[in-house]
Amino acid sequence: LPPRHMDSVVQIVEALESTDHNFTGTVPELARALGGCSTPGCRAVLGEPPDVPPAPRTLSREQWLLFTQLLHQDATAPERGVVLAPDGSTVALGPLLAGIEVGLKRAAGWPFPTVEPPIDALYAVTITEVLGTSFLLARDGDGNRTTLGPDGCWDDVDDPQNYTLLGPPSPIPDAVANGAMDGVLLGAHLAQAPVPLADLLRGYYGTGNSTEKERPPSSYRRRDFRVLTGPGKLEEEVAAMLRVLRVLPPTQELLEDVGPEEVVAIARQAAQDFTEVYMECPAIVPRCMWGARPYRGTPKPLTLPLGSVYIHHTFIPSTPCRTFTACARDMRAMQRFHQDTRGWDDIGYSFVVGSDGYLYQGRGWHWVGAHTKGYNSKGYGVSYVGDFSATLPDPDAIALVRDRLLPCAVRTGRLHRNYTLRGHRQMSLTDCPGNSLFHEIETWHGFE
Repeated sequence: LPPRHMDSVVQIVEALESTDHNFTGTVPELARALGGCSTPGCRAVLGEPPDVPPAPRTLSREQWLLFTQLLHQDATAPERGVVLAPDGSTVALGPLLAGIEVGLKRAAGWPFPTVEPPIDALYAVTITEVLGTSFLLARDGDGNRTTLGPDGCWDDVDDPQNYTLLGPPSPIPDAVANGAMDGVLLGAHLAQAPVPLADLLRGYYGTGNSTEKERPPSSYRRRDFRVLTGPGKLEEEVAAMLRVLRVLPPTQELLEDVGPEEVVAIARQAAQDFTEVYMECPAIVPRCMWGARPYRGTPKPLTLPLGSVYIHHTFIPSTPCRTFTACARDMRAMQRFHQDTRGWDDIGYSFVVGSDGYLYQGRGWHWVGAHTKGYNSKGYGVSYVGDFSATLPDPDAIALVRDRLLPCAVRTGRLHRNYTLRGHRQMSLTDCPGNSLFHEIETWHGFE
């Protein structure tokens, strides 16, 4: 089959949108016919799915088979309907195309069914039904049921075919959260300005074009979703969706013992947790996605929360990386240098900051690094890719650590509230993290 990559999806959409085909309707309606939005809430908003049409002549057999597999929803394995985007994130097609369908219907003036209480159709078909259901199912558990996440990894980023989750699955693995946020953003865009879907996807994900030169809009999804959704909107829509599910026959039983106050409490918790994990905390690319070698030996666990953060620059590579491909390549080069030349067990840093909008996992949250000699067990080492002796990282890359990673680490109990922040040069005879970056971090909270 074609690679499970957004490029393959765009090629399928482009073929379906071409004039020479036996396919009537829209691509999102075809996606719904194949099972892409088959939940009770989605049916209440968009109606019963159309019948599955014959395979369109304009698609190859392999393309049709791939599209069918990607849209066949399996509640026990939501990670199967996902593709790899050029920015290194993984996206579920179901919520993405459902949000796009709502946007197209809004632009066409389509009258959505009236449901009580009123709900925002765009959020209902992308995130609020699955989010409310996830937290509803967890309320009677022993506290061990996963409600959000995890991330996962592809077998091969050049020819992605199999995606494996990194932990126990929830109804909303990271790929579903990404697809839902993208569905809301692109649906809202289409409602204002309809464009051919292949053009929209190509521009948003940066497929098959100049992603080696600049960040695609998809790498800003967390920021943009937060701006669009606003405080309180998510909680309000989850609560409304749960009230709708209470009267839909397939889900009545799930909510028959749930009182109005409990609905509000579930919606609040769901919105708070989703906001923290996907809107306030930054995305971190796991080791298996950048192609890390195994750790040599046995890693030593950190005792959390830690009290310090040490800021570095890599110096070499000296150029900031601006794409997933370039940042992953730099991570592998640094790990080789640290293991083969320095003789360390692994890449030394806890986290590495790309200029592509993403953090890259080095030793991560839980293991002692090799970044600040004498202080490795006391704090996290966070390093910017590039030489920042005379220039600064991009404003986005500065904000990624200052405004996202550090507050997130405090909120999640990994870093003391009164942590201290220092440059590597304060702890060792080095110019690191470069004069420009050092003068920048002197203005950050916690600097000492």
